[in-house]
Amino acid sequence: MSEVDVLFATLRQAADPQTVECIESVVMRGSDRDLNRINALAFADKHHLDQEKTIAALLHAARIGLFEMTWNVLCPGCGGVLDSGTTLKGVDQESYHCALCAAGYEPTLDEMVEVTFTVSPRVRRIAAHEPDLLPPMEYYRQIFFSSGVDLPEDFESRFGSSVLEMIELDPGERAFVSLQLPAQFVIIFDAVTHSAQFIDVTGEPTAERQNLSMVISPGHASNETLTLRPGPLRLTLENHTDRRVVPNVCVAGDELHDILGRRRAFLTAKRLLTNQSFRDIYRTDTLDVDQRLKITSLTFLFTDLRGSTALYERVGDLAAFDLVRAHFRVLHEIVAAEAGAVVKTIGDAVMATFPSPDRAVAAALRMREAMLRLNAERGSEDLLLKIGIHEGPCLAVSLNDRQDYFGQTVNIASRVQGLADPNVILTTEAIVADSHVSAILHDRSINSVSRMEELHGIAREVKIFALS
Repeated sequence: MSEVDVLFATLRQAADPQTVECIESVVMRGSDRDLNRINALAFADKHHLDQEKTIAALLHAARIGLFEMTWNVLCPGCGGVLDSGTTLKGVDQESYHCALCAAGYEPTLDEMVEVTFTVSPRVRRIAAHEPDLLPPMEYYRQIFFSSGVDLPEDFESRFGSSVLEMIELDPGERAFVSLQLPAQFVIIFDAVTHSAQFIDVTGEPTAERQNLSMVISPGHASNETLTLRPGPLRLTLENHTDRRVVPNVCVAGDELHDILGRRRAFLTAKRLLTNQSFRDIYRTDTLDVDQRLKITSLTFLFTDLRGSTALYERVGDLAAFDLVRAHFRVLHEIVAAEAGAVVKTIGDAVMATFPSPDRAVAAALRMREAMLRLNAERGSEDLLLKIGIHEGPCLAVSLNDRQDYFGQTVNIASRVQGLADPNVILTTEAIVADSHVSAILHDRSINSVSRMEELHGIAREVKIFALS
């Protein structure tokens, strides 16, 4: 067997066989584009695979060396990749600036950091492994734009219709470009260094040649918008970097905006951090101790067993331990099945995260049903589960050598669980207000009864909903 055969045999033991078979087929017979910066969600949809199984398979594939996983910081405006690294630890700037959009952004893990997978060169070499050798249009397609931009198949011709000029410049090279400026807003932009120059072409047309020079350097910042007249321009471009650059002169019109506006779902850092397979594989290598990364919306679910101390007294340590362990196993399975992840267990309590409120509510309902079944099988009421759910902003942090979360949202979720009666799911208004949650409650004929509660450490009263 070849090394690649051995790697895929290993992957089949760790991940869903159907998904692995599809990944292997693409590795063997897919195009180079298909294997660069794979969008896990788009890949699953294209091949009619389960998204969670696809994410898990790609994570295991990255672990054994079939693929390389990258974390890309994105511009929410144009969808360009502002920075890229092999771990989340590389997202270490307080803000990121996009020269093309002339805007700065504080990074959040919800929509500004994507996770993609590229085939390892030891498995198959593709053109994107040497990005500086890619044709300019392919560089924009495969390297500059994120996997969340749904580029059309005819990207080259559509983007090309907006481009007045595109050239390649080797390190230290200078080029002179002559072109006709239309009476529109024009941008000179290099996708390698993210250098940009805006030109507002307005006024009376001129037959007199205008001159403009632009130096492309690693630290190039956006210049003030220049005003030129429609007519001939002699543009001088100089590459002061140690890499090839690919500047273009384009019209910022409807065609360009349409291309940039085409978006699709992608694997966000938030979703990956709430994935059980990811937490199992990358336990201690996610965040640096000093990192504090914002998540604008994450759903927390807390559970606890009521009367677990009395349970140990009533049935004995060994029987109680086995029962509690069985309860943990069931909860872990349910959390993973609903695209969530167990962050930690504290005594007999569980703290889990989910990418959306509906997933957490679906998990909570399944947990309640599972505990009722376990109790029925034993002919007892030993497993009395208390559940609380809340959603909101938080910080992703590293605590006690594990990836954890911090903030008022976490505190409220924990306090809500503390108020719950056995087999009653308590949520906040943020949860039941979610349209997908409303649909779940309606479909299952579940009633929600609200009340106001004071939570320890929370200044205001909080509206609590009991789902029964």
